[in-house]
Amino acid sequence: MQHWRSLLGTALVLVAPASTMAASQQSLEQRVERMELILESKGLMQLMQQSTAMQEEIRDLRGKNEVLQHELKELKDRQRELYLDMDRRLQEIEASGAARSGGAVVAPAAAGAATVTVINGDGKARTESTGPAPVQPAAVPSDAERNAYKQAFELLKEGRYDRSISEFEAFLKKYPGSGYASNAQYWLGEANYVSKKYPVALEEFKKVVSKYPDSSKVADARLKLGFTYYELGDWDQARKTLQELAKDENGSSIGRLADKRLKRMSQEGH
Repeated sequence: MQHWRSLLGTALVLVAPASTMAASQQSLEQRVERMELILESKGLMQLMQQSTAMQEEIRDLRGKNEVLQHELKELKDRQRELYLDMDRRLQEIEASGAARSGGAVVAPAAAGAATVTVINGDGKARTESTGPAPVQPAAVPSDAERNAYKQAFELLKEGRYDRSISEFEAFLKKYPGSGYASNAQYWLGEANYVSKKYPVALEEFKKVVSKYPDSSKVADARLKLGFTYYELGDWDQARKTLQELAKDENGSSIGRLADKRLKRMSQEGH
């Protein structure tokens, strides 16, 4: 009996540490699981915070995009209104000139008076004035000519730039001597400029200056030449063109626009 009691005691001693170790192992696994749950929870929270931040940034960008689109639309509307107002003034001036000349656009009188040569009795020649030099009327634009110009201009105002370019080119080809020719040439350059066809626009604006030196659109064309050189990154030519224009048009709205672009170039380091 004593022997069996000794063996039981020994067995209990051996079993007790094993159960304690099992309990400790189970407790450790539970703690690890809890830590994993906590870490996963923190990771999910971080992901949720990042997702929320990204959604807010996207909403902010969408809002800014809507504002920019609205501003762009307003800019285009103002530009078209400017086209309309300038063309309306041009037509009023032309209509006023035609009315004063009885329906014909009258060219300016030549300087001086017409003269004739008279031979005196002594054989010497002298000149006598016969009154003011006759005024030569310019051709009155036909309805077809006027409508062709108006159609091209309407396309430009509507923002249909490619069609407008084609119509202005066709107009200049068909009516090269038209009273609308210088304006058509300028708006042809403008249509290419707003279409960002800068190399083409540059050549079209140059034609205004070279082919129509007496046109009221020359100063505008020179300003747009400066702007086009700017868009092409030709800083030296842009600066030269705008500086000359600012000097020639000092005090005028065009001169101020030239100065403004020069200041912008300076701020940009060009």
